[in-house]
Amino acid sequence: MSLSYLSTQDKNELFEKFGGSATNTGSAAGQAALFTERIKHLTEHLRSNKKDFSTRRSLLKMVGQRRRCLDYIKRHDIEKYRALIVQLGIRR
Repeated sequence: MSLSYLSTQDKNELFEKFGGSATNTGSAAGQAALFTERIKHLTEHLRSNKKDFSTRRSLLKMVGQRRRCLDYIKRHDIEKYRALIVQLGIRR
């Protein structure tokens, strides 16, 4: 699946900032950051396309996936979780 709004370079920068390195794409923090960017994009799409219910369902699934990543981080390192929430600008 290709995300045209999020280039490979943008993704690498995200993973470098939150995951430790550009190749550490499996880290929970990096995944949460990627989900956050995708959620922001879909939210903007849904503001102008209110009846796009398949995208709305995808958005809700993505929010759940991000929630699971954040819960994992919260269980293992509460300080890292708190810092990540502030960096990503998520209210929780």
